[in-house]
Amino acid sequence: MDDETRELVRLYALQNAVRHEEEADVGAVIGTLMGEHPELRENAEEISDEAPEVVTSVNAMDSDERRATLEDEAPEMLEEDEEEEEDEGLPPLPNADDYDEIVMRFAPNPNGPPTIGSARGMVVNDEYVREYDGTLVLRYDDTDPVNKPPNPDAYGWYEGDAEWLGVGIDETYRASERLDIYYEHIEELIREGAAYVCETPQDEFSELKREGVSCDYRDRSVKDNLERWMEMLDGDYDEGDAVVRVKTDMQHKNPAIRDWVAARIVKEPHPVVGAQEVWPMLDFQSAIDDHLLGTTHIIRGKDLRDSEKRQGYVYDAFGWDYPEVLHWGRVSIEEYGTLSTSSLAEAIEAGEYEGWDDPRVPTVRALRRRGIRGEALRDALLDLGVSESDIEFSMEHVYSANRALVDDAANRYFFVRDPVRVKVEDAPETVARPPLHPDDDRGEREIRVEDAVYLESDDVPDEGERLRLKSLYNVEVVSTDGTPVVRYIGDDLSLVRDEGVDVVHWLSALEDETVDATLRTPEGDETGVVEAAARHERGNVVQFERVGFARVEEDGPLVAFFAHR
Repeated sequence: MDDETRELVRLYALQNAVRHEEEADVGAVIGTLMGEHPELRENAEEISDEAPEVVTSVNAMDSDERRATLEDEAPEMLEEDEEEEEDEGLPPLPNADDYDEIVMRFAPNPNGPPTIGSARGMVVNDEYVREYDGTLVLRYDDTDPVNKPPNPDAYGWYEGDAEWLGVGIDETYRASERLDIYYEHIEELIREGAAYVCETPQDEFSELKREGVSCDYRDRSVKDNLERWMEMLDGDYDEGDAVVRVKTDMQHKNPAIRDWVAARIVKEPHPVVGAQEVWPMLDFQSAIDDHLLGTTHIIRGKDLRDSEKRQGYVYDAFGWDYPEVLHWGRVSIEEYGTLSTSSLAEAIEAGEYEGWDDPRVPTVRALRRRGIRGEALRDALLDLGVSESDIEFSMEHVYSANRALVDDAANRYFFVRDPVRVKVEDAPETVARPPLHPDDDRGEREIRVEDAVYLESDDVPDEGERLRLKSLYNVEVVSTDGTPVVRYIGDDLSLVRDEGVDVVHWLSALEDETVDATLRTPEGDETGVVEAAARHERGNVVQFERVGFARVEEDGPLVAFFAHR
C-alpha cells in the first residue's frame, strides 16, 4: 500500500471514529474508501491486509485528539460528516397528517426475481410504513403477457426476498386476477363519455396525435362504444384492430398525454391465468388499483411523471383524489451496469448465466447465495434516501455493512488459488494450529505438514527471497526452476516485525489435508484447494484468509460463493 493510500485510510479511519464517537471499524473504513475511490479496488487485497494496522494506530488516539486531527488535516471531511448526520433518515411523507392511515404499495412486474433496484423500492416503502404505523401492499402489476410475461416462480421469489429483507407485507394482490374490476371501470368511463373504442390503426393514430387531431371514432355515441366494447370482450376483434382510449386533450402540449390507451386486445395466453381477450395497460390498471386499495403515497421514478398526468384524467372522471407522490432518481450500480430484468432473462436463456442466482447478476437471490445478509442490503439502500438526483451506487456500501455482520461468526480457512506445489527442505514434520477466528477462543484448526506445501503461484518469490508461512514457519527460496524449492529457516516472528517479510497463506501438500475447491465470483470461477475441514461449513459464511468472505454451498468438491473482501 503506497503512502498516498495509507494516508487516505488514516483519514477515513479518523472520520469513521469521529462520526460514531467510538473506535473506527476496519470494514466500514475500507468500504467507504472503495466506494469513494473506485480506482483503488484493483488493490483491494493489499489494502485489506494493511489497513488494520493503520486503523489500530487511529484507535490508539483519544476521541478529542481524533476530532482535532481531522479538523486540522481534513476539515471538509468533518463538515461532510456533520451534514450527513443532519440528513440521516427518510424525508417526511407529504401531508401525512391529512390521512387516517398511511397506505403504500410496492408494485413490481414479476417477470423475474427482485433485483437490487427492486429491493430499494421494497425497503423504502416498508420503512415509511413502519415509521407511520401504516399498511404496505404488495401488488403484482402482471397484466402484460406479451412484452413482460410473468414468471410463475417470481411471485414466490418476491415474497421470500421481502421476508429476507425484513419487509412486512400486509396485503398481497395480483392484477391479473382483477380483470373484472378494470372492465367495470372501463365500461363506466365509456358511459360517462370519458373513454371510447378506437379502431384507428396505430401508425395512423400516432400521426393524428402528433398533429393534435381527433380520430373519426372519438365522438361516436356511448351506445356504439358500449357495443364495440362488448365485442372486444367477446373476442370479435383481432389484435391491433381496436383499443380503448381515455379522452384527454388532443391539444395537450405533451403528445404522450393525448388520448392514451387504457386497454388492448391480447391473444397470447397469460402464464398464470390463461387466455383473456382484453388486458388493461399499466397506467390504467395501476390508477384503478391505487384508488381502490386506498394508496395514500406513491414513490415512483422521476421518469414516470407522465403516468401521473395520464392517470389524472381517470381520477378526474371518477371524482377521486390523486395520491401524494414522491419522485426519485435512477440508481446505477457501478459493478453491474444497466442490466434490465428482461435482458437478464434473455442472457440466462442464452446460457450466458446459469440462472437468476448466478453470482454475476444483480438479483437479491444472487446476493443471498453469496452470503450477503438482508440487513446489510437494507441498510445500504435506505442510506440512499429519496432524492430526485440520479445516484451512482457502489456495492462496497453493502459489502462494508455485511462485513460488520458476518465477521464475528465467520471461521477462517486457507484457500489456495491456482496452487503450486513447493518442496520444503529441512522441514520439521509438524502440525500447524492457526486459530478458527483471531478474536475469540473458539479453537484452532489442525493442519499436518511434512515436506511440501501449496502456495498461490503469485506468492512464490524469486530465489533468495524469504517468506513467512502464516501460523507455520519461515522459509527462503532455494530454486524456482521446475518444482519450486524453499528451505526452512526457523520460526522467529521478528523476520516479519523487523524486516517486513511478506506473510502468505498456504496449504499442506498431504492429500487428506486438502480438498479441491471452486470459488464462484462475479468475475468468474477461481479454482484451487482448501482446508479439508472447510467441508463442514456447508451453508455458512467463512473467511478465506487473504481472499475474502464466501458462503460454502457444496462440500465435495467444495464450492463456495464469493461475498466480498
